[in-house]
Amino acid sequence: MIDFSLTDEQKQLQQLARDFTRNEIIPIASEYDQKEELPWQIVEKAHEVGLLNMSVPEHAGGLGLGMVDEAIIGEELAYGCMGIYTILMASELGITPILVGGTEEQQKRFLAPLVEKPALAAFALSEPNNGSDAAAMGTTAVLDGDEWVINGTKMWISNGGVADITVVFATTDKNGGHKATVAIVVPKDAPGQSYNKIKHKLGQRASLTSELVFDNVRVPKDHILGGIGDGFKIAMKTLDKTRIPVAAGSVGVARRAMEESIKYAKERAAFGKPIATFQAIQFKLAEMAMGIETGRLMSLKAAWLVDQGLPHGYESAIAKAYCSEMAFNAANEAIQVHGGYGYVGEYPVEKLLRDVKLNQIYEGTNEIQRVVISRNLLK
Repeated sequence: MIDFSLTDEQKQLQQLARDFTRNEIIPIASEYDQKEELPWQIVEKAHEVGLLNMSVPEHAGGLGLGMVDEAIIGEELAYGCMGIYTILMASELGITPILVGGTEEQQKRFLAPLVEKPALAAFALSEPNNGSDAAAMGTTAVLDGDEWVINGTKMWISNGGVADITVVFATTDKNGGHKATVAIVVPKDAPGQSYNKIKHKLGQRASLTSELVFDNVRVPKDHILGGIGDGFKIAMKTLDKTRIPVAAGSVGVARRAMEESIKYAKERAAFGKPIATFQAIQFKLAEMAMGIETGRLMSLKAAWLVDQGLPHGYESAIAKAYCSEMAFNAANEAIQVHGGYGYVGEYPVEKLLRDVKLNQIYEGTNEIQRVVISRNLLK
């Protein structure tokens, strides 16, 4: 039986996230976009109300929320600011490899501290010369006695440098391909780490994006997730799941674009009447609505498959590519509805466009999503 209704608990989570967005995120979104700073008080408040690191399982002291729950919450948070949402979403991204490839003991050891205090996780896969070609890693991990010694540089890492734990993907043999990849949990206090904040981003400026440098960083042998050769598989399984919150966040951005456009179109007059009465504007709003409803359904379908333990890579790729492009188009049309005012910072729509552009790039570019989709069609 198909049932599109939310449970009472999910409705409560939705309302909690909606209130948090209205009271905590929207009032400061523009300020931290301009300052290009991570608003740590949001991390603290999200932890306080239970909206931080929600996927940590119950056996590790967390809520153990499912992917549908994450998608519902993600839409609401991204409605307020995609950049601030990325801080929280990227922490879930850092947690996911430990859920995918870690033992129950490792999950307790690494994840329990993330629910005891306001703390973030990070996911370090991309490198300065390696993005979509994830297996061509230059970062190395060499086993020296009972420790892994990590050397290399990671790039475009959300929460990089401030996360309590970072899952670092590396190779034990640069000529070994997929079979030499490893995923290793690196704590923030491991000596030899440094980070450089990436500045002057187009959007999502409230989230911290960093270059991470590892110089003979030593971590215990038992910090590896799975074994040698499992790193690439863990990374891909992680991204198959975490593309869904990106899709849900994109729906939130599109919804904000539509609602801001409706509000402005009712207030702005031209030729003696509100521009909302003109069919050209109405059609733009209708296109936004169609995209939002379609994208939300696809996001929730992919999320439901995850929660059911069913294959979901094909659906998550469709959801991520479709929703991010739909949201970019919605934000672009919102600027058009606002005219000259949409092009400046007086209204939030120009920020929506800047922010959501990244959704087409991170966690796998939309070109990579099309590769995933087409391979599923042709296999």
